[in-house]
Amino acid sequence: MPNAVATVIGTVIAVVFALTVIFIRLRASGRPTNARKILIPPVMMSTGFLMYIFPFTRERLAYALIAFVVGCLLSYPLIATSKMFVRDNLVYLHRSKAFIYILLGLLVLRLILHSVVEQYVDIYQTGSLFFDLAFGMLVPWRLAMFVQYRRLTQGRDSVGPSVESKA
Repeated sequence: MPNAVATVIGTVIAVVFALTVIFIRLRASGRPTNARKILIPPVMMSTGFLMYIFPFTRERLAYALIAFVVGCLLSYPLIATSKMFVRDNLVYLHRSKAFIYILLGLLVLRLILHSVVEQYVDIYQTGSLFFDLAFGMLVPWRLAMFVQYRRLTQGRDSVGPSVESKA
């Protein structure tokens, strides 16, 4: 498959994924959350590291670390706009209008960076670098959410379903 076609397909997938995330986050903001809902996404996403079984997806370690660190830095706006509150003894994530704009901004940044990065590594390595970047964004964000969740639930006898319960 030519690189131009792969780039277009990757861009379409990224846009669909971003719009799906926005839609899911908007719907989920009206429902209570729990530790499982916060921690499962990074655990499930970590299975993506299996792509490194295939040599053509491997990039230099320095590139992977830079992508991860950039992702960590880009997670700050997500952390700053993710606030939780307790209502009826359940923890909810406050819907932030800025969240949508942040995700759209990150999508535009991803599209711009993709064309730059692709000049230095092939399409498969570009994909793995953007996976590293996304994982770097997701882990600090979800850890910050989990810490906030634990602070709200500590000392309470029953705040919604816990990690151990079937939610």
